Amino acid sequence: MILYSLSCEKEHRFDSWFRDSAAYDAQKALGLVTCPSCGSSKVEKALMAPSLGAGTRKRDDEAPPAQTPEPMVPEKVAILSEKEQALRAMLRAVREQVVKNSDYVGEEFATLARQMHEGEVEQRSIYGEASPEDVRSLIEDEIEVMPLPNLPDERN
Repeated sequence: MILYSLSCEKEHRFDSWFRDSAAYDAQKALGLVTCPSCGSSKVEKALMAPSLGAGTRKRDDEAPPAQTPEPMVPEKVAILSEKEQALRAMLRAVREQVVKNSDYVGEEFATLARQMHEGEVEQRSIYGEASPEDVRSLIEDEIEVMPLPNLPDERN
């Protein structure tokens, strides 16, 4: 096993284990190596310090070799198909568009959505937090709301 330090096009750094360098090259060519932060498949090996093993020859005046940390066990990961990667990219783009072009109102979302629907305040694009009960009530009153997509890797 070999541990590579990797970096995506947005300069997010992360580490990943591979059976050997050929396994890394094959997975990268198939688009299976993706950034856990942003999902980008434009990933390159980052500069890393070499890990040199201790030689077998020992001299009396040498200090004992430093203990190496126990090898890391690779985490279980899901390999996403190209369609799943494309879907995640679209969901991420939708979320970014909403955040960029709307006002965050926090826990006042349900109250403001209702006030806008009833004409009490000027309508504008908003997003925020709402309990399941508040969302259900808004939908029952035919007030249009939509959940903002959250991808699993955004919570890790």
